[in-house]
Amino acid sequence: MLLAIDIGNTNVVFGVFAGEALEHTFRVSASRERTADEYTVLLRELLRARSIDPAAISATIIASVVPPLTDVLGDAVREGFARAPVVVGPGLKTGIPVLYENPREVGADRIVNAVAAYDRVRGAAIVVDFGTATTFDCISPRGEYLGGVIVPGVRVSLEGLVASAAKLSGVEIAEPPRVLGRNTTHAIQSGIVHGHAALVDGLVRKLVAELGHPCAVLATGGFAGLIARHSEVIESVDPHLTLIGLRILHERNAERRS
Repeated sequence: MLLAIDIGNTNVVFGVFAGEALEHTFRVSASRERTADEYTVLLRELLRARSIDPAAISATIIASVVPPLTDVLGDAVREGFARAPVVVGPGLKTGIPVLYENPREVGADRIVNAVAAYDRVRGAAIVVDFGTATTFDCISPRGEYLGGVIVPGVRVSLEGLVASAAKLSGVEIAEPPRVLGRNTTHAIQSGIVHGHAALVDGLVRKLVAELGHPCAVLATGGFAGLIARHSEVIESVDPHLTLIGLRILHERNAERRS
């Protein structure tokens, strides 16, 4: 079985694959305070809680946007499974030419999403990932990573608003009953949900116009389902797109090593 690990700024998401099938997923907070030993114990217990023998994990792959946690989780994998993980980064075969001015600046998760999206649609695509930041990543019809857009994420936007406005307090990020809010809670929820959906629609249309060709629009990340219901441009939602991309990358590089 393959253990795929997606390390983000807010959460660490784990996926367990049996062949191409994603059998289990689980997530923990991306705590920089935990040691490698603590992550080892936590990870093994999470696997056992899903009736998975840790000894069944035969390979691991990590994508990370938090360098300190990359090393910690890498050590946890070595300690817990007696094997070194594959880490997404320079030198790894992706099959996706990166046309960024400085390819090293592109987050590993964005490349992994591009791999998964192109494998799925085999054509031009835009991936909208609703994480700590909301990222827009553009893939050409030939499978090249072109670049994209980064904006503050759904939760970050709400937290910034509450922190800066003395009379506003935190609310649940949820769908309001209508666009027109008739109380402060619904007004904030409308701004977060419908405002973010409008932002997505506007940016995607601008990107498509600039690219000059149609694009499949895929969404992933924690708030993808909520925002996509109010978007006119998002065509499909896959909350596990990054994990699937990690599986594809592991297969490509396993073939290369063999």
